[in-house]
Amino acid sequence: MSAIGVVSSCSCLRPGVRLLKPGVQKMSSFGLHTAARCAAKDYYEVLVLGGGAGGISMSARMKRKVGAGNVAVVEPSKTHYYQPLWTLVGGGAKQLAASARPTGSVMPKGVEWIKSRVTALDPDKNCVWLENEIKVSYKYLIIALGISLHYEKIKGLPEGFNHPKIGSNYSVHTVEKTWKAIQDFKEGNAIFTFPNTPVKCAGAPQKIMYLADAYWRKTGKRSKANIMFNTSLGVIFGVKKYADALLEVIKERNIAVNYKRNLVEVRADKQEAVFENLDKPGETEVHQYGMLHVTPPMGPPAVLINSPVSDGAGWLDVDKETLQHKKYPNVFGIGDCTNLPTSKTAAAVAAQSGVLDKTISLVMKNQLPAGKYDGYTSCPLVTSYNKVILAEFDYNAQPLETFPIDQSKERVTMYHMKADMMPFLYWNALLKGYWAGPAPFRKLMHLGLK
Repeated sequence: MSAIGVVSSCSCLRPGVRLLKPGVQKMSSFGLHTAARCAAKDYYEVLVLGGGAGGISMSARMKRKVGAGNVAVVEPSKTHYYQPLWTLVGGGAKQLAASARPTGSVMPKGVEWIKSRVTALDPDKNCVWLENEIKVSYKYLIIALGISLHYEKIKGLPEGFNHPKIGSNYSVHTVEKTWKAIQDFKEGNAIFTFPNTPVKCAGAPQKIMYLADAYWRKTGKRSKANIMFNTSLGVIFGVKKYADALLEVIKERNIAVNYKRNLVEVRADKQEAVFENLDKPGETEVHQYGMLHVTPPMGPPAVLINSPVSDGAGWLDVDKETLQHKKYPNVFGIGDCTNLPTSKTAAAVAAQSGVLDKTISLVMKNQLPAGKYDGYTSCPLVTSYNKVILAEFDYNAQPLETFPIDQSKERVTMYHMKADMMPFLYWNALLKGYWAGPAPFRKLMHLGLK
């Protein structure tokens, strides 16, 4: 969003394209912003693509470096969601409305909000193309476009969500259906899936399973439920310390885990889920379900696929320590759209934001980046309505824990951190560019033990 000022005409337009009228200015508690389909200017010192956690956080940090009016965020969505809360929404512990705020209310004052969608990137000419053939140029580009959901890659979806007994915590349109499916469950197989692609928050597909188990125990339905976790992976979790703890929970709760099983079709009218056996390609098995939670296949945003800034798989190609692009030194990335070899979580974004802030500061001074991102990410593994195993780890899948306790144990305190403290930090610190993860706190905690 822009600071108060004159909204210029869009000289960036290609010949023959009519000028779009700028939108009206809107007042929020954060100040005046220009809500326009067309950028107020055709050049910004820092241009940010994406208004999610990474994009908003970095725009706040960049505004403090280059000043109001010199930073813009390209983001088409009117609503900003704190998606980590959707695990608890799907489990009936939180309301969906608690995860949502108007995008205008989280956009930093003095940052231009360009309400449009990126259609192409041209890093060789330091510009991007938006809808309606609008070109915006930049000195520095931060790409924070997130990850795309692909329900359509499962035969029978997304239309299958029109039927009962099926939900998904990964979409604002289907997360409340998860809670209804859990409540309406009567008997039979309750199936929870993990796809054969990278996903955001790799622990989320099983978190909702543990909440369903807890709810059915409370309501007397658990004896009628055969809970199945069908995962395309060969392990329950990628870090052994936490995997061992989760397997104990699974054993205690009498949950069946089927590895190397990938959901390929949903026959919602018949309440059947079809899985491919990845160890025997082409071989499928059909399971009847009384409740189904789908984690969709995911992939890089379409605009990145085959773009100059992406790797062969379509992910933004950045240095894993500095977050600077490997080919274009004035291009940077953060969050789920990157090819960083770590779990895609909001906690990872927080840690990356601090490193990227330092990287860009040095680049702006014509110095080499010195900060090093160690791959820190966190996954609060919700195992009940009042317990969490707090998994924290690095690029090497080694625990990188904040607290001087065994975090592989289920703890009530960690649940309250997940449900109450982290949302507060997200809205009031991360999005304002003041929270870079728990690293400083971790150092203080462990220094205090010496």
